[in-house]
Amino acid sequence: MRVFALPLLALLFAGRVVAPAPTPVWTADLAAALAQAKAIQKPVLAVFSGSDWCKPCMMLKQEVFDQPEFAQYAQDKFVLARFDFPRNKKNRLDPAQTKRNEEAAAQLNREGAFPAVVLLSPEGKVLARTGYRPGGVTAYDAYLSELLAKNKGR
Repeated sequence: MRVFALPLLALLFAGRVVAPAPTPVWTADLAAALAQAKAIQKPVLAVFSGSDWCKPCMMLKQEVFDQPEFAQYAQDKFVLARFDFPRNKKNRLDPAQTKRNEEAAAQLNREGAFPAVVLLSPEGKVLARTGYRPGGVTAYDAYLSELLAKNKGR
């Protein structure tokens, strides 16, 4: 009986293909993110992090940005941009990327807050600023939706 059960179960589940969660596409170029946002009329979610030294940055990435629910939520809502400022020598970015990150920070994160999450209109206007918030991906997605709703039409 067991010999027949496994192939039968395999046939039953063969038709059910579970699509993998989308992988969010993050750019590390503010000008490119803004150009894309303007072209598709979606806001930019710009994240400034210290990936190897900032504990809240690591928590935000792990609890929210690395979760499949966030990828699903963000795919039709935002152009995603990430600007990292690692300190460890082994994680050092190439000089061109470091320069792009510094230029983005000069525009959007002059105070040097980490993590800093900046919501921008498609035209580049700052709509909201936030950072790490406890509660995981569901709470963070809901909070971002609130920010979008408050700033609709700005």
